[in-house]
Amino acid sequence: MLLEFNFMKLLNLSLALMVAGGSLSACAKSPASIAPVSMAGSYDNLSCKKARPMLEQERATLSALETQQKRAQTGDAIGVFLVLVPVSSLTGADREGAIATSKGKILALEARVQECA
Repeated sequence: MLLEFNFMKLLNLSLALMVAGGSLSACAKSPASIAPVSMAGSYDNLSCKKARPMLEQERATLSALETQQKRAQTGDAIGVFLVLVPVSSLTGADREGAIATSKGKILALEARVQECA
């Protein structure tokens, strides 16, 4: 009887760890760990006069997206801790795609602005 009880405890613990591990893999990534989308050459035909303000605006956009992503990360950590579910995957708060796009735009705009100098 004691052996059966310990086995059930071990089985429940193993199941909980597998669920937690699966949930953690779906958590929102850190903004710093998100790779940019390649947009090389996308702004080559843009005038220098338009490229500079677009670059500044995109930097501000990225900053706002990173703040949102950090909130999603925190929400996921709390959600996984309390209910084993990454909240951002359910609510759509994860901004990974938008951050990758914004980083790509910034790299392409920076390349364009450097050509203007």
